[in-house]
This record gives sequence, C-alpha cells and structure tokens, in this order.
Amino acid sequence: MANLLILSTCTDGWQNLAYDEFLLRNVAENDLFLHLYVNYNCVVIGKYQNAWRECNINAMNNDMVKLVRRISGGGAVYQDLGNVNFSFTANKNNYNVPRQLELIIKALRSLGVNTQFSGRNDILAGGKKISGSAFCEIGNRCQHHGTLLINTDLAKLALYLQISDKKMQAKGVKSVLSRVANLVEFIPGITVHDVQEAICSTYKKEYGTFELKHFTVEEEKVIADIYRRHASWEWQLGRTPEFDILLEERFSWGELQLLLKVQNGKVIGSNVFSDTLDTFLPPLVAQVIQGAAFSSAEISARISASAPGHAAMADIAQWLKGQAL
Repeated sequence: MANLLILSTCTDGWQNLAYDEFLLRNVAENDLFLHLYVNYNCVVIGKYQNAWRECNINAMNNDMVKLVRRISGGGAVYQDLGNVNFSFTANKNNYNVPRQLELIIKALRSLGVNTQFSGRNDILAGGKKISGSAFCEIGNRCQHHGTLLINTDLAKLALYLQISDKKMQAKGVKSVLSRVANLVEFIPGITVHDVQEAICSTYKKEYGTFELKHFTVEEEKVIADIYRRHASWEWQLGRTPEFDILLEERFSWGELQLLLKVQNGKVIGSNVFSDTLDTFLPPLVAQVIQGAAFSSAEISARISASAPGHAAMADIAQWLKGQAL
C-alpha cells in the first residue's frame, strides 16, 4: 500500500476537479491519495444540481466567477483563496469516511480549533459549519472531497449563492444553505498554509509515511482531456435537469409572460401570453426562442435578429438582455 499526497499549486477549479476525477478513475487497489488544493473565485455545484436554481449566474458572469461542476453529489459552495479543499481517493478496501473526517478534525484541533462532526458529514466549530463533504464512487473506487472555510469572503458567498425569486419549479436537487463560519473567527491570523501543514502532519501520524505524487507527461495528457470537459458549457450548464421558469414584464404595448421549459441548458418548450393587440407576436416569440441556449445573450440575440425594425420585438430583446439567465 502506498500513501500519496498531492499538494496542488494550481488555483483553477476546473483543473483541480480534473485532477480529482483522474485520481478516482485511476487509483490503484492498495493506494490512498490525499489531494489538497485551493481554488480561485468559483462556485462549485453537485453533479445533479440545477445551476440556475443554485447560483446567481448573472452576478458570477459580471465578476468573472467560474462555475465548476463536480462529478459527486451534494450542494453548492462558493470558494476563493481563503478556502482549503481536501480529497481522499482509494479503493473500497482502503476507504473509510469516518477515519478521513477524523483526520481533518484532529488536524484542526492541533491548531487549537475545537471541532465536532454533525449529522451530514459536516464539521462544526462553535455550532457553525466550517466544512462540508461530497462523495463519489466508480466501481470499487471511492472519493471523498470536502471544503474548509479559513478566511473566505462570506459576503460573496451570499451573493453568488443567492437563489433567484423567479417562479422556478426545479426538478433537480436544491441546496439548503447552512449557517457557516470561517476559522479566523476562532483563531485570528490562521492561514490556508497553516491548515494545509496541519493536515499533512496529521496524515503522516494517522496513516504513516507518504510519498509526494507528481503526474507524468502521459497522465497530464489524460487530465487535459478531462479538463476540457470540465471547462465546457455542456458540462457546466448543459446537464441541467428539466425545470420551468416564468418571466414577466409590462411594456407600453402590453404585458408579456414567458413560461419556458428548460432541459440540458436548452429551451425545449415555451408558452407565451400577452394582452398585446398584435396577435402575431406571441407565436413569433415562441418560435424564435425554441431550441435556444438558456442564456440572456442568446435568447435576446435571436429575438433581435428575427424581426429587425419591429418595436415590440426590440423591447423584448432589450428586456431579456438584462435578465439574470
């Protein structure tokens, strides 16, 4: 059996999740990987979550915050350079979630943080959540990855995970945001480096001597393919479960309601209601947006291009361009 450590210097969420996926798909029967990494500003969602239900996509796009989709389940989390991620990857015969969580608990206690488990494999300090976990299995290979809030910008967490008040009936999994806290609230001055060092030291005490893992050139080529998938629109948004969303606005020429059915990031159906005197307008809008990617830019562009010089269509296009889709 080999205990291995990967201490990533990369802060790209797509890249670090590509490393995690590669490890899960390729871990040897008797090996155990501990992967520690930090991601630059991003929102990480579970495999089966509806990104539009969990995230403020418009705010994220404006602030260049990446959307990262895991291959594991679980809820949505905001991450920045004040957050440490850990992942344990092993075959089932060497995979033990309670022991892995206990390692993190002991590492934090070594720094003076009094922590304890909660019912959903979370870690609490002072009654507040500082760590959550998610899990994935492929055959006999298992992965447990989690977060640790050290000094994350909690105001941004609230902004990017703010659920829209649009009338959306999601058929996916909805996250419940728990009360959270940073470790700096309990130990002022604690750093990401402090926590990573404590985890590495505890890993050695609990599991024995470990080796540093460096990816080979051939492994990096495989990881590059995984990265391209993680960075793709199809993976981030195209896997969205079916949901309905109602958009409403009143214009000088009348009221408009768009009831859109969205699946895999595309508009697969729509009902358009209006009290406009232009009876051709509702069916034209429905026809134009059928099959469009569910994004303000594309839907707006389609409507603009469909009827140049049409005042009402121009109004609709301008309105939709400003929606947080």
